[in-house]
Amino acid sequence: MKNINLFLYEWKHFIRNPFKVIAVLLLTFAAIYGLHNGASLYHKQKQEIERIQEKVKEDRKEYRLNYTKEDPKPSAQEPIMAIWFNHIYQFKKPASAIVYSIGQAEQYGFYKWVNVRSSPYDNDMTQEIANPERLNGGTIDFSFALLFLLPLVLLVLLYNIRSLETEQGFITLVEVQHPKNTTWLLSRITFYLVLMIIIISGLIFYGALLTNLFKTMSSAFFLMLLYSLSYLLFWFILYYYILRKGKSIIHNSLVMIGVYVLIAFIIPATVSQYLSIKHPANLMTDLIDVRDDRWELYEQPDSLILKNLYILIPKIKDISVSTDRAKTMAKNIGYYALANEFMKKSALAIEEDSKAKNQFIRATFWFNPISFYQNRLNKIAKTHFLDYKAYRDKIQETIDKQNHTMIIDTWNDVKVDQKKYNEYYTIFSE
Repeated sequence: MKNINLFLYEWKHFIRNPFKVIAVLLLTFAAIYGLHNGASLYHKQKQEIERIQEKVKEDRKEYRLNYTKEDPKPSAQEPIMAIWFNHIYQFKKPASAIVYSIGQAEQYGFYKWVNVRSSPYDNDMTQEIANPERLNGGTIDFSFALLFLLPLVLLVLLYNIRSLETEQGFITLVEVQHPKNTTWLLSRITFYLVLMIIIISGLIFYGALLTNLFKTMSSAFFLMLLYSLSYLLFWFILYYYILRKGKSIIHNSLVMIGVYVLIAFIIPATVSQYLSIKHPANLMTDLIDVRDDRWELYEQPDSLILKNLYILIPKIKDISVSTDRAKTMAKNIGYYALANEFMKKSALAIEEDSKAKNQFIRATFWFNPISFYQNRLNKIAKTHFLDYKAYRDKIQETIDKQNHTMIIDTWNDVKVDQKKYNEYYTIFSE
């Protein structure tokens, strides 16, 4: 009964304090705004992918007309041209859980036309990120409201509990009525815990409706709820111990603000600064050097080109190129394949650098809770650094497959018809 009375007392105290009510409303509005930002990005990317897929369908339909003629163009019968004009795209399709955490979705391209000249590090894909796990400070999304605004609102809601009674001389009376002072304090702050649980749960549910999350990624809803509530509990426990030891409103406020600044800004900034010193920003000079290697390829004798191709694809040793045109095409395609190998070696160094950065960040999770929770939310939303690494790997896999297929078919002097053209699309598309 006493606990219920304390809840009612705290409810009256809350609604009579406009400062606290406004703080909760601001958090709610900021979170809703962030959810709509995430939902808007989800729908925009989804619509753009659908637009590209329709355009590819029309382009392929037009190009297939080459194979309906009695005398098709010779170029249309070449594997390299048939694969090129299949317009193979790789997409990083947005997950419906992106409504919660935009993460790195605005820092990477989400679609790419893949051809023999492509690479996962082309300009239309991404720019180098000094810290792959840095917080996305440019966009307000739900994760921003949760990680940075929620602790501030909790501070506003809790800062004067117990300390107000102490300053006004009522604490002795409270202790007489509630001999177990700890239970009294817990009951009061539990009111705000329950209030924030209801608000956060409602916001996460609202976000799920914006992108039809329950139909496509229902598990993401429960994971987001789990991590959000655990983050809420983390701050409640910290603030509870501050309130328990506090003697005045000013003391509580200063300590709470200090703890918030330390956890939310100083620790992540220190980690990021140390990381930038230990692993400086990768300027991708290795990729610039690839251009020089490509020019050197054209100066190499045919025998050396063939030797390297035999190492890359041993089975072509047993295939004899039948016509001079096929020999010329095979040589040209060989250049693309070998240049792709140079690019892969250069990209490997960049990937290893990014991997080292991520491992370092993960090693700081035990004292860097903001980065820990940001990473977990990004994983749920499929906007994590590793999600985009998997996307780049898929692009590279398609490039390798294209080069391999073109070399084999060109060596075999394959003449592409409509059936073969469609077969290529099946092989290389998702």
